Amino acid sequence: RARGQFPLAGKPQPHPRPIALRRIGRAMADAVVAARRESIRKLAELKSPVPADIDVAQAATVVPIRTVAAACGLTEADYEPYGHYKAKVSEKVSEKLKAERGEGYYVVVAGINPTPLGEGKSTTTIGLAQAMGAHLEKNCVACIRQPSMGPTFGIKGGAAGGGYSQVIPMEEMNLHLTGDIHAIGAANNLLAAAIDARVFHELTQKDEALYDRLCPRKKDGTRVFAASMLKRLRKLGIDKTDPDELTAEERVAFARLDIDREKISWRRVVDMNDRFLRKITVGQNPTEKGYTRETGFDITVASEIMAVLAMTTSLADMERRLGAMVVAPDTKGEPVTADDLGITGALVALMKDAIKPTLMQTLEGTPVLVHAGPFANIASGNSSIIADQIGRAMVGAGGFVLTEAGFGADIGLEKFMNLKCRSSGMKPHCAVIVATVRALKLHGGGPAVSPGKPLPHEYTNEDVELVKKGVANLTRHIENTKKFGVPVVVAMNMFPTDTEAEHAVIKEAAMAAGADDCVLCTHHAEGGKGAAALGEAVAKACEANAGADTFRLLYDGETSIKHKIETIAKELYRADGVSYSEQAEAKIAMFTEQGFGALPICMAKTQYSFSHDADLKGAPTGFTLPIGDVRCSAGAGFIVPLVGAFPTIPGLPTRPAYYEIGVDMETEQVLGLS
Repeated sequence: RARGQFPLAGKPQPHPRPIALRRIGRAMADAVVAARRESIRKLAELKSPVPADIDVAQAATVVPIRTVAAACGLTEADYEPYGHYKAKVSEKVSEKLKAERGEGYYVVVAGINPTPLGEGKSTTTIGLAQAMGAHLEKNCVACIRQPSMGPTFGIKGGAAGGGYSQVIPMEEMNLHLTGDIHAIGAANNLLAAAIDARVFHELTQKDEALYDRLCPRKKDGTRVFAASMLKRLRKLGIDKTDPDELTAEERVAFARLDIDREKISWRRVVDMNDRFLRKITVGQNPTEKGYTRETGFDITVASEIMAVLAMTTSLADMERRLGAMVVAPDTKGEPVTADDLGITGALVALMKDAIKPTLMQTLEGTPVLVHAGPFANIASGNSSIIADQIGRAMVGAGGFVLTEAGFGADIGLEKFMNLKCRSSGMKPHCAVIVATVRALKLHGGGPAVSPGKPLPHEYTNEDVELVKKGVANLTRHIENTKKFGVPVVVAMNMFPTDTEAEHAVIKEAAMAAGADDCVLCTHHAEGGKGAAALGEAVAKACEANAGADTFRLLYDGETSIKHKIETIAKELYRADGVSYSEQAEAKIAMFTEQGFGALPICMAKTQYSFSHDADLKGAPTGFTLPIGDVRCSAGAGFIVPLVGAFPTIPGLPTRPAYYEIGVDMETEQVLGLS
């Protein structure tokens, strides 16, 4: 691997205080100190203007992952290397480390409603991690999501950060990583194939033939139920274990799932932006005997299996959640699950390695755990509970875990609080909200911003009045976050065209809204040094809220589905009310009847506005939130209302990012990623 090297600032590098020295033993502590001295580093002699992200990343020194792992106090038994610079960390390691070290502070990084260009939330998360680890000498781990290749080749680009605040190797992170998303796609599509195949076989076979094929006789004439079939038998109240002992009625009940073909909710997935897969017809070949049906694809990160991965706490918990996934109702309206199809074990087999977070590093050596990748606009929008638990145990008491919530705080942070924290029981000590002058100008009435087009002059020249009008968006995000009882630090992610007067407006508004602090950040251009002041503000806020005693959820899960939807809509979005389509009404009634009414809510909504309308900028009020459809993710553990007609697989733009991407034939390095 041909890579350059950034000069380090000075010879011997300062390193964070060793993790719980008295608990892990002197020899281990010495090894941690030595590994940190080798891995934690400050960047110096940085270029201005900042080179392209991939050029910065490929010029960086990448420390072998075994050194990064050793600096975290991990033994070789705790992780599995994937090449030289990535490793899978065992999901079982958190309990051991927690007993040795305690748990660190829990910090969520969210943002205001962004422009289509993004406002640098991932970059801020990584810059803050670099500041904490390399500059403030604190134990720190960043927990971020795995990028989907849809945006990587579409509009938004990758999600490794940017400038001098990145996860490296960035091309490995943005392309495939350790294959988790592929595993999710394979598991999802195996289940989809199983559903259609089961419906086909039930439609084309008589009762006894169907039962005999599900439980075939061996050469000696005996037959047994597969272990995967036992959950179906228990659900039916059948306690027999010999297939020959079932009555004729029991055989029919076991063999016929009677899936309602018109109401199958499980869709196939692909990890690319492909608008032409939003609605398709399957079964058109003559071999399927005319049993066609309309369905569609989602992007892989919208799969419920991705949400299960993000919400699970162990392999056994993942098995339970995968088995509980509802794929359709039967003709009587009862839920049909993966367990009913006998496929849960196969799904776990495909996912058993994906449950382990991937350990990587920042440009300045801070460890990063990359795991799960649900979008915040169409899914749960946060990295995994397992990664956060491992991270908090790795840093130990007094350390910091920075976990990123997707898009604006109206969706990503809300789901972090109401879904992730509700499920895990963890309480955040601080929330960081990332804001930019550019986005606030858009919310103040500035002209539309489009990828690939030059920014209008309003964004490249000082316009204090636009910022003053737009800070209402930031103010509402701060107010909403404080409703969860969590202190807020605002990070102003600086762009070269910003001015001091514009920053002053933002800080004044943030502090008036109740933020603990509002800090200017230059981490894109300066790495961790540019986020050191932010790190100090975050540390201060966490230490003042060490018990996280004021944390609270927005709603009681036992209330009705509609009540929970309307609480989010009115309390956070500030809608006047909620309207429901006929389809949404029917789904809510069905899910309530099926026993899923107590599940929390995961709203699928545009990231560009508090409302359903991406063009309603700022802090809109007086609107009615339309719910066009509702889905049930019983395995992940939530109900998904779709706000308006909301696509769950993006499309490619006229000029996608893939035009810039290629491979250097001599060095074999990837080119053009962003």
